[in-house]
Amino acid sequence: MTTSRKRFTAPQRLLHWLMAICILSMLFIGVGMVSTVTPRYLTLVQIHKPLGIAILVLALIRLTLRFIYKAPALPPDLPEPIKLAAELSQYAFYALMIGMPLIGWGMLSAASYPVVLFGGVHLPSILPVSPSLHTLLWRAHYYLAFAFFACILMHIAAILFHKLIRDDGVFEAMAPVFSRNQPK
Repeated sequence: MTTSRKRFTAPQRLLHWLMAICILSMLFIGVGMVSTVTPRYLTLVQIHKPLGIAILVLALIRLTLRFIYKAPALPPDLPEPIKLAAELSQYAFYALMIGMPLIGWGMLSAASYPVVLFGGVHLPSILPVSPSLHTLLWRAHYYLAFAFFACILMHIAAILFHKLIRDDGVFEAMAPVFSRNQPK
């Protein structure tokens, strides 16, 4: 899924950076949720649920744009193992961006908790009520959040490698703005 363009399209870049903010916020909100028993817990939950659904919708839009517009080609001199790691990391990110919200939604459904987006807008349950299923999904959601955080750290390390060591234009392909020294 590559193209000869040097950069992702503007909508792809906008979604990338918007989702980066949402996902990092979500991870920190999640940490706050599991580490507190104060009344702030309910506030964090009220933010976490609709933000998770927003990430799900944005990820589906982003995946659609990826199929339509593809990705810019990686540098031809990039070693094959690095190209494979880049491709596999994209699969992991999309799986987590789509899977985590679905697991969360399923977890809440299995516990008969409502998924309130805003005001009186509720999402329907997607799984039957089951305490054992709720526990399984809670654990999956919890541990996959750590995997997501690890993927983000590896992603940042890879970008720093491409920008600071190789300076091969990979960072510029997704950079939010265009500068003089970026390839066109």
